[in-house]
Amino acid sequence: MKVTFPHFGNVYIAGKAFFEELGIEVIPPPKSSRKTLEMGTKYAQETICLPLKVMIGNFIESIEKGADTILLTGSCGPCRYGFYSILEKSILEDLGYDVNFIVLDPISEGIKDLKDNVYKLFNARNIKDVIKAARLGWQLIKKADYITDLSNKKRAYAVNSYEVDLIVDRYYKQGEKTFGAKELMDLMDDTINKLNKVKLKDDFNPIKIGLIGEIYTIIEPFVNMEIERKLGHMGVLVEKSLTPTIWVEHHVKFYPFGSKTERIKYEKAKPYLKTLVGGHGRETIGSAVYYAESGFDGVIQLLPLNCMPEIVAKSILTTVSEDYKFPIMTLILDEMTGEAGYMTRLEAFVDLLHRKREENKWQNII
Repeated sequence: MKVTFPHFGNVYIAGKAFFEELGIEVIPPPKSSRKTLEMGTKYAQETICLPLKVMIGNFIESIEKGADTILLTGSCGPCRYGFYSILEKSILEDLGYDVNFIVLDPISEGIKDLKDNVYKLFNARNIKDVIKAARLGWQLIKKADYITDLSNKKRAYAVNSYEVDLIVDRYYKQGEKTFGAKELMDLMDDTINKLNKVKLKDDFNPIKIGLIGEIYTIIEPFVNMEIERKLGHMGVLVEKSLTPTIWVEHHVKFYPFGSKTERIKYEKAKPYLKTLVGGHGRETIGSAVYYAESGFDGVIQLLPLNCMPEIVAKSILTTVSEDYKFPIMTLILDEMTGEAGYMTRLEAFVDLLHRKREENKWQNII
């Protein structure tokens, strides 16, 4: 078995070390690129979500490198992500690729199929093997997310924000050459030490923006056109409402109750949206309210074209913005999104937040 999986933000580097540690041959997906997207767009249905198109490209690139098994998480509720594995398997079969899909559905969808797939994937003989593997994976994911969050903070405050990019790029490049969890953990510790040595500006109060919306477009840098870096170079402190760590905590670690932070967001969404609309639509509303009440300057909603849960959320965010006098911008992403126009909108939004902060300061003085 040669396992691959989608290129999902920083998860791929942790996933590579995780499978290597378990003695499973892994073919990590190449970094998503224009070539990846073009392949996926060529073979996927025109009206399907952007994440599926990128994933198809990821899988073809990995299969051509020798992968024969694709690992994918499942979903439930009124979101097309739950059908991804069926569509992707059909597309790949039509192209002549014979691969096995292992889909890890949420626990809420039934424990038996999930247990069978976990045992099959990990080649586990008993529950102790599964728990040991899960703990290792959890440690890797948390540390990978910590590096991403730390780099966002350092980039906003850094005297030279591009120094942070050099450290992070080296981390990803070296991470592809490491083998197993120990080598990756050592590299992660070294990266954290380097980030903590970056020279910071004195007495700097950055604009704070929360990223909300569909999880894939928030986490995958190629899809969101490196929005965290772009905003960081503008001196903006970025926080993501969804990360792999947040997802695992809410849907796995604290199942069936969910994590405390996500439960709070659900409560904050209730005045605007009481029912499940699929995907992360409800979380998007709750996160917007959460950031408005937490002193952030604004939020940016990211979503793929035709994402119905986020389209529902977008229609409600207008009311949230009016109620809290809180700037919210929506960016819709597909294969036709141009970087120049995208950058112009980001710059204009950051300028708006600076002006709003200045106006509030003068109003308080008066």
